[in-house]
Amino acid sequence: MKKVALTGNIGSGKSWVSQLFQRIGIPVFNSDEEAKRLYDRDDIREAMKARFGEDVYFDDNQVNRKRVAEIIFNDDKAMHDVEQMLYPALNAWFDEWAEQQEAPYVLYESAIIFEKGLAERFDAVVLVSATEQTRLRRVMLRDHCDEAMVRERMLAQWTENEKRENADYIIEHDNDDEDDYLLEQVMNIHEDLLPSRKFHFFSKK
Repeated sequence: MKKVALTGNIGSGKSWVSQLFQRIGIPVFNSDEEAKRLYDRDDIREAMKARFGEDVYFDDNQVNRKRVAEIIFNDDKAMHDVEQMLYPALNAWFDEWAEQQEAPYVLYESAIIFEKGLAERFDAVVLVSATEQTRLRRVMLRDHCDEAMVRERMLAQWTENEKRENADYIIEHDNDDEDDYLLEQVMNIHEDLLPSRKFHFFSKK
């Protein structure tokens, strides 16, 4: 099974692109959503409580996301520890999930493929790219927050140029009203990823 990463910085429109791939029959593994589910696993729950205390879960054993966020905010060591608990299980689950799919390839959606050194796990990396101003506008509208808050979140990610230099495929997504062009890019990449085709890298820098 060919495994492809779909990534993009905050506000790039990555989730909309993943929906287009799903429409043409490509399974998408949303790493953020799947990681949230891992908090419900007994082994993860016990490891989290042992590391951070009983109050990271409520009495009904549901994770206290607000408390976890408070703990890892601006604490790189705590963030690293949480990732060490989640990522091995997440990677194993993705591999198992991928083998269950009946498709020419699968997509792993994550904003931090490059930041976490995950690119080598995949046969190719597709980057959804947009200008900084476009991304700022989208996130401010979506999350009802100010520019300073968005820029602070952007600092935790690689720059657009860094990601463009390392991606195998690039989807340009600056205009929210050009769905036909967006779908055309998706289809070009899709056809290139089919098993009978060799990579020619549709929009490599």
